[in-house]
This record gives sequence, structure tokens and C-alpha cells, in this order.
Amino acid sequence: MMENSLGPFPMQIQQVQSDTAQNYTIYYSATGPGIDRDPKNLFYVERETGNVFATGPVDREQYPEFKIIFFATTADGYSPEIPLPHTIRIEDDNDNAPSFTQDLFTFVAPEHCKPGTVVGQVTAEDRDELYTLHTALKYRIVSEEPPFPKMFSVHPESGVITTLTSQLDREIIGKHLLLIEVRDMAGQPFGLCNTGTVVINVKDVNDNAPYFGHSSYDTKVLENRVNVEILRIPCLDKDEPNSPAWNCRFSIVKGNDDNHFAITTDGRTNEGILCVVKGLDYETTNLRILEIAASNEIPYVVVPYSSGLAQSTCTVRVNILDDDEGPVFKPCLLPITIDGCAAVGTAVGKYLAEDPETGNSEGIRYRIAPGQSNWITIDENSGELRIAKLFGNDLIGRQCNITVLAVDQSGKTGTGTVLATIGACDRDYPVVTPREFIMCRDRKPVYITAVTPNESPYSAPFRFDISDRSMDSGWQTVQQDDKSILLSPRTDIPYGIYKIPVTVRDNKGRQGTSVVSVNYCDCTTPSDCGTVRQVSPAVTLGVWAILAMILGSLLLLLILITLCGCYGTGAVSKHVPDDLANQNLIISNTEAPGEEVMDPNIIPLQTATVNSCDQGVGMGTIGREVKTGGQSFEMSKGGHQTLESVRGYGQSTMEQGRYSYSEWQNFMHSRLGEKVYMCRQNEENKHSEDYVLPYNYEGRGSLAGSVGCCSDHQEEEVLDFLDQLEPKFRTLAETCVKR
Repeated sequence: MMENSLGPFPMQIQQVQSDTAQNYTIYYSATGPGIDRDPKNLFYVERETGNVFATGPVDREQYPEFKIIFFATTADGYSPEIPLPHTIRIEDDNDNAPSFTQDLFTFVAPEHCKPGTVVGQVTAEDRDELYTLHTALKYRIVSEEPPFPKMFSVHPESGVITTLTSQLDREIIGKHLLLIEVRDMAGQPFGLCNTGTVVINVKDVNDNAPYFGHSSYDTKVLENRVNVEILRIPCLDKDEPNSPAWNCRFSIVKGNDDNHFAITTDGRTNEGILCVVKGLDYETTNLRILEIAASNEIPYVVVPYSSGLAQSTCTVRVNILDDDEGPVFKPCLLPITIDGCAAVGTAVGKYLAEDPETGNSEGIRYRIAPGQSNWITIDENSGELRIAKLFGNDLIGRQCNITVLAVDQSGKTGTGTVLATIGACDRDYPVVTPREFIMCRDRKPVYITAVTPNESPYSAPFRFDISDRSMDSGWQTVQQDDKSILLSPRTDIPYGIYKIPVTVRDNKGRQGTSVVSVNYCDCTTPSDCGTVRQVSPAVTLGVWAILAMILGSLLLLLILITLCGCYGTGAVSKHVPDDLANQNLIISNTEAPGEEVMDPNIIPLQTATVNSCDQGVGMGTIGREVKTGGQSFEMSKGGHQTLESVRGYGQSTMEQGRYSYSEWQNFMHSRLGEKVYMCRQNEENKHSEDYVLPYNYEGRGSLAGSVGCCSDHQEEEVLDFLDQLEPKFRTLAETCVKR
């Protein structure tokens, strides 16, 4: 059925029939919307013919279709047919014009945006049937304000609005009005249409830099004024007011290195407020020149038709005016530490103020403000601080802020603060430890260290001085670190013991003097000094040389006793070959050392002096080597001895010597093939010594075992070995040990 049909009514729109009408008398009826349900009586069916009639026009937008059920029955109520569903569809008529979804569309377009930038989209709707020409809508711009130049276009089907040019400038035109038409029937002239209004606001960008009204400004301020406003600087900007592109931010780019000035922004007027935050001094300078720059909250955007300057600057001349001011303490806060043991009247410092105009302290009087601590007093004229009372234990470690007043001749007053701390009562002074040192011929400096039980500030760093001026000329010191120095002679000095007074001062100047004893000795290592007899500057007797002398003397004594006992005095002279005396060699029947003596670890024998008992023959220095079992050692024989001197011991002495030698030979015979070691302690040990043991040594009291070597700090163990020997061997063995 056609929508909005004009009739005439009732108007037949359909007919239904049943094939059973050939056999029966059929009556037709119907039920459903438009018949017996709303809208009622819009349709009806003739009972005998089955013709369907409409009683009036139908609005498709209200009732697009009707679903009706028809029935066919006989006169007696029999239904030869099943009910027939039937749909009456209302065909659309273009009776509705399209309309926009909003009465007013508002969009925002960025300033200076590119052509083709999407601004927004307009939408319209049509109540007619979808997907037909009745709802095929087209859009177009009817008018634009301002009319020229044309800035926007609209897509005919989608309604999307875009820019045509990049000349949108908020500072010129901030708002554009568009009148847009929408028409159905695909925009055909006979289609129904409607119009809508679009407002496009131009969004501001920071395309205009802020600038100052003047390139320079002058202002003035009294010296010592603090937190005062001295100048307001207007900032101009063409961008949208109260927007991030308009709000100015100021900065001082030159002339404020000491941070005496600060500048802020008045958000209401967009002015820069210049203030003094630290007092200025007229006596230092009476003119300050500042360079101030202005910028916006957001970055500057360079676009066509905009300024290329992103930041504007101006110069401000600040004239400082003189003001008669009171004295000024320098520093304004003076920390001092007071010795808790100091006596009353002890000076602990000086606190002075000066006149800013003159730069001196003349005519200024000092006093401590009333109600302050009574620990210290200040001299009215000199400003010297002194202790006013003895400190008890309850005051140790306490601090107190004491306000000091300075008054000049004109009566102006300045204030300062003394931060006084009561320190510990320390009566100990720094001393040197150890105080005895050995210096060898290489004059290697000795390392002197000072110690103190006190804590800071009566502690390191220490300062060292030689208090005796006569010693200071011959000795010099070099600071090694905060607690030690190196002491050495300035020039060549004779060997001997030197007593050097060394004064040590702590960090607070408290001093103590220690006498340092330096034994300047003709030695190679400090351990040699005082333990080894020095024969001459070039010859030093070692342990092995002494042992060789003793064994050689025993052998000569044994030969002499044997010759004297067998042949008498004449036989001795008769049977000693001349060549033997001339060559300074002595024949011995002692068994030569074994192969172990050839071990390369054996320390070479040093030259030694040996006394001979040969009768009537002067024994000179032996210049040849004595060969023993493949091992050689060199002996130097110093002095001579006659046979008569040997006889002076008497017959009993000779017999006792023969007995002692026999026992010693038995004691040493089993050890002739053993290794002998010399052991040196670490160089770090200042008492480094050599130990030579003529036997295998493993531990305390042990005379046998694997071959070993003395370790550090075994002096007592060596002495224990000597104590184990019988008294008649101990003296002889002690000469074999150097300690």
C-alpha cells in the first residue's frame, strides 16, 4: 500500500480466496494490527468475497507494515484451510526533509594549520526509508563569514569540513561562520533540504613572541634593603590573553651572579616584578646593570606571517643609594672551641666588626647582649674574647649562641653571633714513639711517628719541629703524613749517638717535646750495629770467620801439645818443615767435611783473623785458600804467637785443653756433614739479625730432625739451644751465634 494514499476510501488493496470454495460455501475473516488491534479498523475483509479494503491513509514512518492472519470457514464453522499469514507493507513516500543532528555545530581549527586539515564533521538524518533516494543526503556550504578568502570546504557525502588554506590567523579573524545545506534525493534539485550553522574558532598558537614596551629601564634602591619591589616591567604579547602563549616568564640573564635580585610575574597584568632579595652595598658598587629576558610558558612556534624573534630582552639600571648603616661583623657567625681545662682570663678568639663606609673598626665598642651566657666576656675596645669562669663537667660538650653587639660613634648598632663549644679537658700532649733509632752508613731517614690519646681537635694533624737550633742546622725533617715525619742529617756527620729534641704540636697548637736518640753507626743494616766487632772500615768478622779461627786455634794447640809431649821443645823445632812455616799452612788429621758441605745454600765464609802458636815464626796474613773436602775458605791471620807463650799455660792447661778438644771433636764429628743455615728476618723488623746454627734445627730444644731454618722472632729458641749444651761447650758455641 502506498504511503499517504489519497483514496478514495474505502480502497481495495488485496483479495484472498480459498480453493475449497468450489466445494463449500466459504466465509472470510481476519485478525491482527489494523483490524482488531491498534490502529483498529484501518483495514477490513469482505466476508463473502475475501476483498481487503483500507479505510484511510497510512504513515510509513509510524507503521511501516502490518502482519495480518486470514481465516476461511464454512457456514457450520468448519475450517477447510489453515490460517493464512499476510503482510501489508507500506511503500515509502519522500515526505520527510533531512535535518541536522545539532542546531549549532562548533569546531576548533589550529592557527596556521596546513590545507586539508580536518576541522570537524556535520551530520544530518532523514526519517524516510533507508537505502533509498529519499535518504541519500548531500552537503554543501551555502555561505561563509567572512566571505573572503574562502577558508573551508565540506565533503558532499560525509559532511567532513576541512581547511582550504594555511592563512587562518587568530590575531586577524578568530571565528568563522558557515551555513551548510543538506538535501536528499542525492542532492537533486527536487529533493527535500534543510540548513545548519557551523562555528569554527581559530585555536591560538604561540606565533607571537612577547616583547617589552621599552628597551631599557632605570630604577633605584637604598642599600641593605631586602625583599622590596623596585620595578614593574610590562610584557606585551599578541597571542590570546591568559593563555600559555600569552603568559610571560621573566629571567635575569646577566648581572645577577651573586643572586641579589629576583623577578616574578604578575599573572593578572602579565608584568615582571623586580625585587631585591639580598642587601646591596653602596660601598662596593653604586650601580648594577641587569639584562632581563621574557618568554612564554609554551615553546615559540615559527609559522608564516609570525615574528622570527623567540625572546625579547631589556636592560635595567639599578642605582644603589647610600645609607648610613651600623657596624657589620665579619663573619656574622663565629664558631669557637674552648678548652675545658682553660683558666679564667684565657683568650679564646677575637670578634671584630667594621664600618661599611670606612672599612675599618676604629671607634667601635663591643659588648655582649643582656641575658646571654656568662661563659665568656668581650673586651670593649679590642673585641677579644676571654674565659669568664671555670668549666665544670656539666658544661663539657655544651654549645651556646652568644649575641655580640657593636656600636659605632654615631650610635648605630650591628649584631653578630659567637657559637661557643666547650671542648674536652685534655691535658695529654702528643709524644714521639719509639724514640730510639739506628741509622747506618747509607743514612736512610728514620720514620718518626707521634701519638696522643686525645680526640679532635687535640689530635692530628701534627706539626713537627726540632726545638734545639744547633741540632736543627745538622738535621732536617720531611713531613710524611698527618702523624709522621722522616728525619735525616743535612750533611756528612761523624758516627755516634745524637740526642735530638723533637717538638710536636697538635691541631690546636698544644705541644710536647720528645728526645729522639739516633745511633749513627758504621753498619750495613741496623742489626749489625753494636753486635759485631768492626776490625777496620773494610774488614768485618763474620760468624764463620770466628768459627774458623776457633777450630784452627784448637788444631794448632793440639799439634803443639802433641809435639811437645813426644819430642820436647827441640823436637818441635826440628820436625816442623820450613816450607810449612813459609806457606802458613798447618797439617791437620781432622776428617774433611762430607759432600753436604758443598751444598750451594751454604753461606760463604767471611775473612777472619787467626792467631798461630808456631814457635819463632812470624805469622802474616794468610793470602791463600785452605782446601777441605772440596770446599775452600779464606783466612787472614792477624798477629803472631810464640811457643813460649803457649807453654805459659802450664802442663795442666795443656792436658785440660787436650781433653776439651777431644770431647768437642766427638761432639762435632757427627755434625761435620750437616748443612749450616744463616737466616735473616723480614726487612720490616727493625731488629733484623742473623742466626747461624752448627746443627740441624727444627724446633725449641731439638738437636735432631730435618734440616730447618730460623723463622722470625726465634731469639729465645736459639738461647734455649745454648742452654742445653754443657757449660764447657756453651762459651765456645756462643761465638758461633750472632744475635
